[in-house]
Amino acid sequence: MRVLAAGMVLLGFAACDTGRHTSAQADSSASGAMRAKGMTAPQGALLAYEHEVAIELAADAIPARLAEAQAACSAQKFGDCSVLNVQQQGGEFPSAGLTVRIAPAGVEPLIALASRNAQVGSRSTRAEDLAQVVRDTAQQQTRLRGEHARLLQFQQRSDLAVADMLALSKQIAEVEAQLQVSERESAQHTRRLDTNLLTLNFRPPGGESGRNEIAKAFDDFGRTLSMGTAWTIRALAFLIPLGLLLLGLVLTIRRLRRR
Repeated sequence: MRVLAAGMVLLGFAACDTGRHTSAQADSSASGAMRAKGMTAPQGALLAYEHEVAIELAADAIPARLAEAQAACSAQKFGDCSVLNVQQQGGEFPSAGLTVRIAPAGVEPLIALASRNAQVGSRSTRAEDLAQVVRDTAQQQTRLRGEHARLLQFQQRSDLAVADMLALSKQIAEVEAQLQVSERESAQHTRRLDTNLLTLNFRPPGGESGRNEIAKAFDDFGRTLSMGTAWTIRALAFLIPLGLLLLGLVLTIRRLRRR
């Protein structure tokens, strides 16, 4: 009954879900903070929203900004928020990524924090329609609960043989297991509808990436030269015996022609 009530709440509040299914380029102000975008779902729709934002930030500032955004989510600074994935790459081509599931009202504040004094390179928003999935799950739960109730009624009969009782108990356990799986799926659907999936990708600006590539090329010059010289020596070592063999063959052919 608790899951059924949750399903009714899910259907009742679907109209309050965040955002239409759009893909839009984000605008940034002089300070790099995002402007809040109003997003409303169509009446009666069950949409799960996902956002992906690319933020261009100085390479040396990426680790601190990643940690700041992650801490803000973990501290529930902008509402319900859970960190799902964190990735970071250093070296010549630094980058980082943060994926969170956050309350709709916290999407824009978290983007604004992550893009402070930076530039938003791109932003996309997509929505997945869960109406059919939610409806199928609710129908499955209704069927399983009805089957479970009928099995319990049979179990209370006093004229059942021991074998029938054992078979009935096994069937009840199977139905209960299926019902638990369905309830977990329903809870996951509710979570996806009540929150948004947000992915923040941090990377250096294009010019900085180009400079890194040039610097890396200079750094690799000595190693590349050494490798090229080594391969040239190996090639000569391989070709010298072949050249001697060809030279001997040519001299032999000339002697035969003179005779």
